[in-house]
Amino acid sequence: GIQKKKALCTMTFSFSFRIYEEGRENIPEHPYLFETDVEICLIGGSCKSPIERFWNGNNMIYILQKARHNEESDPMEESKTEDAIYASELLPKESSGPVALSVRRAKQLISLFTMVQNPNMTHLKINELVVLPPLWIRCDGSDPEHTCWLGAEPLKAGNKITGINFYMVTCDGPTADKTCFANLEELKMAHKMKHHSSVVMTKGFAQYELIRAAAIEDTIVESESNIYVDITWNTVDKILETPPLISAATLNITVESGDPRSPVYQLYRELQFLLALAEGLKTGVTEWPEPLESESAVELVQEFLTDLKKKLDGYCVSGSSNETEKIKCDTAAVDSSIKSIFGERGDLDFAEQLWCKMRSKCVSSYQELIECFTLVIKSLEHGEIQPWIHQGSSSLLSKLIQQSYHGKIEVVSLSGITPIQMLLEIGLDKMKKDYVSFFIVKSGNCLLFQDYFISTSVDLHEQVHRVQKLHHMLEIMVSCTVLLQFKHENLFPLTQICMKYYKENPLNEKRVFQLPIRPALVKKFYQNDHPEIWKVDISSGHGQKEVKTTWQVSSNPPVEHMTSNNTGLFSDSTVNGSSEERMYFITMAKCSQVHFT
Repeated sequence: GIQKKKALCTMTFSFSFRIYEEGRENIPEHPYLFETDVEICLIGGSCKSPIERFWNGNNMIYILQKARHNEESDPMEESKTEDAIYASELLPKESSGPVALSVRRAKQLISLFTMVQNPNMTHLKINELVVLPPLWIRCDGSDPEHTCWLGAEPLKAGNKITGINFYMVTCDGPTADKTCFANLEELKMAHKMKHHSSVVMTKGFAQYELIRAAAIEDTIVESESNIYVDITWNTVDKILETPPLISAATLNITVESGDPRSPVYQLYRELQFLLALAEGLKTGVTEWPEPLESESAVELVQEFLTDLKKKLDGYCVSGSSNETEKIKCDTAAVDSSIKSIFGERGDLDFAEQLWCKMRSKCVSSYQELIECFTLVIKSLEHGEIQPWIHQGSSSLLSKLIQQSYHGKIEVVSLSGITPIQMLLEIGLDKMKKDYVSFFIVKSGNCLLFQDYFISTSVDLHEQVHRVQKLHHMLEIMVSCTVLLQFKHENLFPLTQICMKYYKENPLNEKRVFQLPIRPALVKKFYQNDHPEIWKVDISSGHGQKEVKTTWQVSSNPPVEHMTSNNTGLFSDSTVNGSSEERMYFITMAKCSQVHFT
């Protein structure tokens, strides 16, 4: 038995050390299999840690969980594995998420990890004792304490291992019964007694969801958008206290474009038309929208050209205020609540007005597109119109207009992808100016706004991609303006953060943008609301001798491997049958230290 345990410990160390060494170069893409029942995942410091709420380390960690291919085997049976293999070779193609090990099995693994890290275990004859990353094991809550995590973190002085921190995270709930909640003074006293501390520090954390508190009532729209605030403060006086205004707060913003309730939803639809054209240019197949009105785009363009011809024949060309107002109506089916934020531009040139006409009546076929451009080019060739355009446009239509000023334009064959590219170009020009108008005029980011987002030196598809980024940034600004009543001084730093990210990264609507703020800025949205998460950390000691106790309530399960559907742990309990009270999961995290020297 002793020899077998020695062999197992030695194998455990050599296996862990190999994974760790591979991880120093590159975090393994797949989990490894240990024995027959355990997956070992190595997670890097840059990845989101599944235990970040209860442990604040930022280096690599091992996450151990049940191997999903072997769910019916006895986890305590003797190892039959000759060597470590990639678990992914045995896993089904579709994974349903992490699976927890039994608490008994987890304790055995913690024991093995401790033995191979203990420098006093010389009889194991481990040639090179290396400080391994912390180990965290997903547990199934099968013990009386309902343990959901067990952890072990080696303590070191230089390269020498001096001891180990052990962690235990337990969870109960959900419940609305506040008599189940801890008493802060009792928590502090228990911590002092356990760790022989005379002085303890307390630190609070609360997370509030703001987008729900500020949302329009009686509207149910599926959306991934979320705005919540994380608040931290020192010196907690009571459980579930509202954070003081001197706290540190961070706004976390995730906005998905395309919400019909958004004041810039019409601009989003305009962008979708632009994307359809770009896709058609790439694939050769364009998804044309269904015509919405009886009047066709061709008829509308003909009327537009006729009006311009009349002005050239007998009216003042520059007196186009009525036309501008008409175009405003055509292009601005935007919510009145946003007009002060994203007003319509009054300086639309001929190409932009043409885009608005063709888009608002939805050019519904390739043939219709050709007919529209044929009308325009003939009017230019015959000198029937002399339209005004913005300087700096590189679109083919703009070039033709400039040539028309000199009485001769080049012959353009309206075949193949040319008509689609012409429409895409004028749409790109127009939408870029729309976004620039907002970010420079409305947000005051004149010095910040860089050519990256409006550059014409990259191909059309990359230009479209950058316009998508601009739209996503606009959705974020509008959400904060409409829902949180943000002013310029708050929008400016948020715009900086978004622009910096999007200069270096592709479009990512799942990105959580973070903005440090003063709690007073959003206090009215959460002061009467229940927190999504509320926790208190009680700590004593310093450096490696610091020990911490955490008590937390959360509206969602605190661990992804335990839900009300797959364990008997979480009971759906209410107070007096009422469902009005907020249901909370109650989580406790405790630690203890063992010193080897």
